[in-house]
Amino acid sequence: MKYWGQILLLFVLGSLIAANHYQDLSDNEFAEFEDFEVEEELPLVNEEPQKSSKEAHNDEFEVGGEEDVVVDDVEDDDPEFEHFQDVEEFEGFEVKDEKPASEPKITIAKVPVNFRQNWDSYYLEILMMSGLIVYFINFATGKSKNTKIAHAWFQTHRQILEDNFSMVGDDGSLDRNDNVSLVKESENIFTLWCSGRTCCEGMLVELKLIKRQDLVAVISGMMRPTMDQIHITVHMNKEDMDSFVFCVAAKKTAVQLAKEMADLSVYCPERKPGDKFGIPSNFNVMGEIAEATAAMLDSKVVAVLNKYPQYVDCIHFSDQFSGAKQAEDGGSLKLPETEKVLMFVFNIPVKGMPLEEAMQRLKPLMVMVFYCLDKVKRYRLSKEGKAKADKNRQRVEEAFLKSTHQARAEAAAARREERKRQEKEKIMAEDDPERQRRWELKEEKRQAKKRGPKMKQLKVKAL
Repeated sequence: MKYWGQILLLFVLGSLIAANHYQDLSDNEFAEFEDFEVEEELPLVNEEPQKSSKEAHNDEFEVGGEEDVVVDDVEDDDPEFEHFQDVEEFEGFEVKDEKPASEPKITIAKVPVNFRQNWDSYYLEILMMSGLIVYFINFATGKSKNTKIAHAWFQTHRQILEDNFSMVGDDGSLDRNDNVSLVKESENIFTLWCSGRTCCEGMLVELKLIKRQDLVAVISGMMRPTMDQIHITVHMNKEDMDSFVFCVAAKKTAVQLAKEMADLSVYCPERKPGDKFGIPSNFNVMGEIAEATAAMLDSKVVAVLNKYPQYVDCIHFSDQFSGAKQAEDGGSLKLPETEKVLMFVFNIPVKGMPLEEAMQRLKPLMVMVFYCLDKVKRYRLSKEGKAKADKNRQRVEEAFLKSTHQARAEAAAARREERKRQEKEKIMAEDDPERQRRWELKEEKRQAKKRGPKMKQLKVKAL
């Protein structure tokens, strides 16, 4: 009985415990899983902290040390790590050093300096610099030579000029001094104005030298040679020169003058050889009046032309000088203004002789200039020559008026229309309706008469 009572007591206690446990499970449906979660969360007492896969991988392949012993023990105890010992399993695998790689060292190669100049790479620059140097040297030497030629001519002829003119080198200033010199227009053109002489207003001397300061002109002069020249223009008084046109020039110059100069092309287009007048054959003579041509080519002038033919380029006398010929479509409605001039063009011989000697050879030509000036002042045409000269000038004027008749008629009509327009504007500006009405009626009658047929009135003599 004693044992049965103990057994019953144990059974009752077990029933109570089971009833309580069942009640807890009925209240919490997930209570049966909580025991398992608690068990998983409990840490192992003797378990070491898990290493990362990377650390385990490094530890497995580290040579020497205590880690090797651990791996061996693990391999002996657990056969699941045997694949780490398989060499073929990690074929091509390279152990990487975890230490940061150091920066690469940059090594600059030492290239030897080439001290030898490669001039082939600078041929264009060398050519340009050489050209500039040659240009400036030529400019300096050419400018100096032209200046020497001009001053040499002036010093040689200064006394002759001062003997014939009261004022030499007149530049328009009131202050006069003895330091008279040529006026430098450019590096190759020098001028000199002389005044204060009878029968002429003045004389202009122009020294047109070769453009020695211009390298391009020097090179072109090698292909087409030119010469230094002196152009002398004497402006005659109107009462001190008769009516005639005369010219003596070298053949090449004569052809050019006959084409370009208006007076020569109109009054004396015919060129005659110089042999007929006793001068060298390399000259051509153009004259309007035969007696004037013979009078100008007297013995003294012919002697100078025969002695210095290479120095004389042109002698041109004209009372109708107007410069170069005007274009036909110029639109001018009146004859160009003319003046009486004597023109001389001489060549300066600077090659093959000193400057002083060359200028001395030009002195007789300057003497001839003043001789011709006095001769033209004294010379007068005969009645027949004067009548012929007047007829020629009248013929030229009539031809000009005929050629410009249409243009002059149009210009006159334009002027009339302008006057009518101004008159209309003046009438309309006034506040007088009656006057405006009368002007309109007058204008309508004028327009009707203008549109009507034109009739000629015939006068019949009474019998």
